[in-house]
Amino acid sequence: MILRSVLLWLSRQRWLGHWIETSRASQKLIRRFIAGRTLEEGLGVCRRLKAESTLATLDILGENVTSAAEARKSAEAYQEALRTMAAAELAATVSIKLTQFGLDVSEADCHENVMALAALAASLGTRVEIDMESSGYVDRTLSMVRSTHRRHGNVRAVIQAYLFRSADDIAGLCRDRIPVRLCKGAYLEPPEVAFPNKGDVDRNYLELARRLVEDGVDPAFATHDERMLRPILESAGRHKLPKDAFEIQMLYGIRRDIQRRLIAGGYRLRLYVPYGVAWYPYLMRRLGERPANLKFLLRSLLRA
Repeated sequence: MILRSVLLWLSRQRWLGHWIETSRASQKLIRRFIAGRTLEEGLGVCRRLKAESTLATLDILGENVTSAAEARKSAEAYQEALRTMAAAELAATVSIKLTQFGLDVSEADCHENVMALAALAASLGTRVEIDMESSGYVDRTLSMVRSTHRRHGNVRAVIQAYLFRSADDIAGLCRDRIPVRLCKGAYLEPPEVAFPNKGDVDRNYLELARRLVEDGVDPAFATHDERMLRPILESAGRHKLPKDAFEIQMLYGIRRDIQRRLIAGGYRLRLYVPYGVAWYPYLMRRLGERPANLKFLLRSLLRA
């Protein structure tokens, strides 16, 4: 718990992130978890995944922009990614963070940016997945999800199992027939709003997963933990949920052994594929989620 808190604190230190992101020694290190720095590198990973019968959701790294111009630039970058993926016939969605689209700058501008992206995605036959950020953004994020769903119908919300409120949020999203991606949560939250203990988070995750199996629309279960996956797949089997009626999502570069088994078993697998230069906060949150990944990072640093 202490290590996780330290890693998540480090993820918010922008001066340290800039130094590491621009370090030549770090470039080899990030290749395990980050597709690259450019769109073409991200698309290269998506092409390889397609050849391996794996779907992708593309994430352009970056969040908490501070100007309307930065937000527009992010939205335009995602539009370019959607058009390029469609031209390459890649079965991929995009995952966005609303603070990257200007939520902290202007909610009206953020709304406009998201609607334009969702309209383009709808015209191309794909989906926008709206990532959940820290707890202070949940209400505004779900409001944007519902607005986008009403207008375009091609959005998936992300719900974090470590928040106390998530059971009510999932119940509401299921009533509105909005797809949900369930994850455990990757931000450092106060004990007033989130389960502080991993065991409680795991139990809540499985309970929320059960509800999504029973009542959800095209749910996605984001986890690398076999102890979580096994009961989810068993529950789906008991409820006779077809394997193409839900998907398992994982992060690029993590638990490739499980990924291969899921594909061999005929399950729909989608990998979260990040690319871009602002990779430091993302990587540190991933390490905070699963500190065992720190061993890989340290080994890579020693080799660099």
